[in-house]
Amino acid sequence: MSTALTITGAFKRFGDTCALEGADLVLQRGQWLGLLGPNGAGKTTLVRAMSGRIRLDSGDITLLGAPIDETSTSSDRRHKLGIVPQEISLYPLLTAAENLRAFGSLNGLAGHELHDRVHWSLSWTGLDDRSKEPILHFSGGMKRRLNIACSVLHKPDVILLDEPTVGVDPQSRHRIWEMLAELREGGASLLLTTHQLDEAENVCDRIVIIDHGKTIAAGTVSELLGATIGTVRRVTLTLEEPVPKSLHEEGCSGDDENQVCREMADIGAALPAMLGQVSNAGAIVKDIHISTPTLEAVFLHLTGRELRE
Repeated sequence: MSTALTITGAFKRFGDTCALEGADLVLQRGQWLGLLGPNGAGKTTLVRAMSGRIRLDSGDITLLGAPIDETSTSSDRRHKLGIVPQEISLYPLLTAAENLRAFGSLNGLAGHELHDRVHWSLSWTGLDDRSKEPILHFSGGMKRRLNIACSVLHKPDVILLDEPTVGVDPQSRHRIWEMLAELREGGASLLLTTHQLDEAENVCDRIVIIDHGKTIAAGTVSELLGATIGTVRRVTLTLEEPVPKSLHEEGCSGDDENQVCREMADIGAALPAMLGQVSNAGAIVKDIHISTPTLEAVFLHLTGRELRE
C-alpha cells in the first residue's frame, strides 16, 4: 500500500505556545485514518499545516509521494486535497447549485465537467429537489452535506475532514457517513478529526492520537487496546432473584445483589462455564451484558480524564 500523506517531525510554535512538538502521521492510499486528541492537543494546527494555511517551523509534509512546500508545483499538488472545514463555508444567499458551481470553479472545473460534477453532487447529497433554493434556510444536516460536496467536487485524492458530523441529527449523520464511505470506495484517502470516538472506532481503519503536540499512539483499535488497557471483557448476568450464597463463595457476585460479574479474556470458553455455575446454583438469568473495551477507554487512559476547555 503506497502512502497518500506523511507528516514527520512537525514542530510549530505561536509565541510562547508550542502547538506541535514533533508530531508524526502516515495516511496510506485508500485508507480512513482517525486523528484524535484532547482540546489543545495540536490537531487543528496539524490540519492547517497539511492544508497550507500555516507553515511549520520544522518538519516535513509529503502528499502523494512528493513534498509540500511553497513552490508552484506544490501549490498544484494541493489541488489533490479536499478540505472539509468544521465551520459551514457556504454562501447563504446562493442556491445549492450556485454554491456548487462557485466552489467547483475555484477548484479549476469548467464547462461540461463542472456541469456534470454539480449534477452528481446534488444527487449524492440528496438535494436534487432543493437545488434552486437559497441555502439560508436549509437545515444543519443539509448544509453539512452541501459543505462536504463543495469540498470534493474536483475529485481530490486525499480528503481532510474536520468534525464533519458536528451538530447534525442522527439521520443526517448516517447519510454523511454513507457519503464518505462512497468516496473511500472510489479510491479517496480520508483523514478524520473528531471528538465522536465511537464514530471513529466504527469507520476508521487506523487511529492516531496526539497530545501536547506529539503523537502518543498509532494503530488499529485492536492494536491500541492490546498496547494499553487490554481486551479483557466484563460479563454481567442479572438474575431473577438475589445471587445465591454459593456463587458469592465462588467470587462471582457483582455490585448489585441480583448481579453476577466476571472478567473474561475468552468469552466463548468462559461464558458457558459461568452460565453452568449459575444454573447449578438454581438461579435464573434475566439478562446478560458484555462490556467491551473501547477506543474511548484507550483515549482516556492515554490522555487522562482532566477537563480541557
